[in-house]
Parts: sequence; structure tokens; C-alpha cells
Amino acid sequence: MIRSMTAFASQQGNADFKTGGGQTGGVTSDTSWTWEVRSVNGRGLDVKLRLPDGTPGLEVAVRGCVGNYVTRGNITIGLRLNRAQSDGALAIDPARMDMILAALDAVQERAFDTGVTLGQPTAADVLAQRGVLVAAQAGEGADLLDPLTSDLHVALGALKVMREAEGVALLDVLIDQIDQITVLTAQAVVAAKARIDATKANMAAALARVMDDATGADPDRVAQELALIAVKTDITEEIDRLGAHVKAARGLLVGGGPIGRKLDFLTQEFNREANTLCAKAQDVTLTQIGLALKAVIDQMREQVQNVE
Repeated sequence: MIRSMTAFASQQGNADFKTGGGQTGGVTSDTSWTWEVRSVNGRGLDVKLRLPDGTPGLEVAVRGCVGNYVTRGNITIGLRLNRAQSDGALAIDPARMDMILAALDAVQERAFDTGVTLGQPTAADVLAQRGVLVAAQAGEGADLLDPLTSDLHVALGALKVMREAEGVALLDVLIDQIDQITVLTAQAVVAAKARIDATKANMAAALARVMDDATGADPDRVAQELALIAVKTDITEEIDRLGAHVKAARGLLVGGGPIGRKLDFLTQEFNREANTLCAKAQDVTLTQIGLALKAVIDQMREQVQNVE
């Protein structure tokens, strides 16, 4: 089964956490989150993260999860966190408060050394300092990391399923395009055979003109030149290589897996043979077939860009 690189998935979750205690009485927080995972085509695996601060180890955990579900594509993973507090909406940041108290103490000592008398700061003064009194948050650290990671696995699993579903539709398109290449290649064989009689007639007419207009021309030499022209316009090798590429492409599609790079290389080879066929055509019908081949191959290459 092949997979597309274009997909989207999301997963929501929530959990209740209790923080604080003692004199503050603690804070219960209902924390909810939404994961959004998007993927588009890319040459390799490129993961871009949009994560909120405050959950140590989350980025490492996210990057470790991705490789279990995708091998190629530009992946964008975003997380939105929402916290609703109850039973008290504020809490004291002890570390920040200690910093403020230490700074106030240093100011008081300096003022005393210089003979300046300062009033004693009140508790309200301390609480008014930025960062001392904050909205209580729950679900920090490992308490939140585990449920977040669990839901990320769900989202990535859904993304993989969607990539596989898109791959099924993509497979049908690619098979149809390969079938068209097969038909056009067969038509090129028929057109090349039909061209033989016309080519012989054209060469005979050219030889007659040369022999009539060129006094003393060597008929054998002229025949050799015309034979060389025939060799240069022979498309047998191009037909054979197109057939080999079709066989290789069908084998890749049957095998499935991450085959996007190989298919992209094959479309380049398809295009090279179609270009050569057009250059050697020397025939209106064969040229039209070659142009039709190039059109189908270009369409196939566009689709292949989405194959993982």
C-alpha cells in the first residue's frame, strides 16, 4: 500500500490536576488540549513544532513519536493548551518572591549604609511585584507530558490512516497513467512499423534526386548515408526502455511502502525516452504519440510528488 504525503488530523484531550496546598488550599485546574497535525509533500522528513512553554521534555517526546508513523513529508505539529482554574485563581511563585525579598533586603542595607531611612515594605508591596502573584497552573512537567504524548500518538495514527486512504486514491490514478503509457507505447510500435514503408519511399525518392542532380555520385556511398539516417531515426531502444520502465513502476506500486523517490526517478526516465522518441520521430503520427506520452508522464510526475 502506498501512502500520500498530504493529510490532516487532530485530537482533543483533557485532565484534572491539583496543585498547591497548605495555606493556599490548593488549586484544581481542568486542563484541555488540542493537537493538530498537518503533512504535505517534501523531499525528506521535516518536522516543524508549535508547542507552548511549560512542559519539559515535550519537544523531545514529540520528535521521537513522529518517526513511528511517517518517513517523508513536511510535518507541522501544533498544540493548544487551555487551563480553567477553580477553588482559587491565584498562587504565589516562591522562587520569584524570594528574589524580590532578597532585592528589598539589599536595598534596605544600602540605604542604611548611606544614611537614608526607608519605610518597611508591606506584604502588599511584595505581592505587587511582577511575577510574585500569578495565575495558578496545573499539569506541569511529567503530570501533563504523559497524557499529551498519548493523545499525540492518536493524532499521528489518524494522520497515517488518512495518508493511506489518500494513497489508495493516488494508486488508482497512477495505475491509470501507467496504463495510458503502455497503450501509447504500443501505438508507437505500430506507428514505427507503418513509418518503414514511407521511409523507404522517401529514401528512394531522395536517392533518385541525388543521382539525377549529382554527376558522378557513388550510389553505394549515398545508400550508406541513407542507412545511417535510418539508424538515427530508429526508436527500438526507446520502446524497449519505456516497456522496462512500465514494468518497474508496476512492481513498485505492487510492493508499496515509501516508494516516492524511486517513482520520481522513474518519471524522469520516462520523460527522457519520450523526448528522444519525439526527436527521432520524423513522422507526424509518431510525433503526436510522443507528445501524448510527454503529457501523461508530466501528469504522473505531479502525482508522484505526493507519494511518500
